[in-house]
Amino acid sequence: MRIPLFQVDAFTAVPFGGNPAAVCLLPQELPAALMQAIAAENNLSETAFLLPQGSLGAVPHYGLRWFTPTTEVDLCGHATLAGAYVLLTGVHPEAQEVAFSTRSGRLSVRRQGERLAMDFPAQAPQPWPEAQEQVAAALGIPPVDLCRGGMGMAVLASAQQVQQVQPDWAQVQALPVSGLIVTASGEDLKDGPDFVCRVFAPQLGIVEDPVTGSAQCLLMPYWSRRLGRAELKARQLSTRGGELWCRDLGPRVEIAGQAVLVIVGELRIP
Repeated sequence: MRIPLFQVDAFTAVPFGGNPAAVCLLPQELPAALMQAIAAENNLSETAFLLPQGSLGAVPHYGLRWFTPTTEVDLCGHATLAGAYVLLTGVHPEAQEVAFSTRSGRLSVRRQGERLAMDFPAQAPQPWPEAQEQVAAALGIPPVDLCRGGMGMAVLASAQQVQQVQPDWAQVQALPVSGLIVTASGEDLKDGPDFVCRVFAPQLGIVEDPVTGSAQCLLMPYWSRRLGRAELKARQLSTRGGELWCRDLGPRVEIAGQAVLVIVGELRIP
């Protein structure tokens, strides 16, 4: 079996920025163990597996699953963006939108000028006061606010603190969540994103994720209420960095960004 393989840098307009994801266009369904082995071989934070499911009217429809090097996950933003980029630029260049069936329900991605905009489920932030001491020890700094959804989220006093924090990885991994988002307002940065973040997920085999689309499902409801606006720009302050344009839609979150194709290849499965 030969499987087309693409590597796409997501949430960036230039190669070698943003978050790299592998995208596999499957000719048939594969066993989960084989997809996990392929993801481990790719050794990127996510590998997306796309399986054609026909169309929904004029909208191409695919099954979509995401694997880190160690586990399958329920939702991934940057690999969804990467998969949609491959489909809308190479496989279905005439289409304006693609739809995905996933473990998180039906997702869609549509063209938005130079960006692609993803429609994801929102996560309402829940207070998480019982983890205050544990998170403060993991970060070496006490958060000014703490909540959780699919991940934990620690709000710090400034973007500079987010940029400079050096977590204790063992203590982050011991937290009872799938990962930890660290965030702050972007008001102290000259070029002014509305908020900034970093994401640590050693529980999923990802020490620090370069840019995390799914984190916006929790971040946007929080910052939209705090800043009083439905449309916000986010920046992830990882080494590679990335930009996300987000919109609070109540039960849903729109997350938009650009992507760049950097590698095209072929997997050969005996």
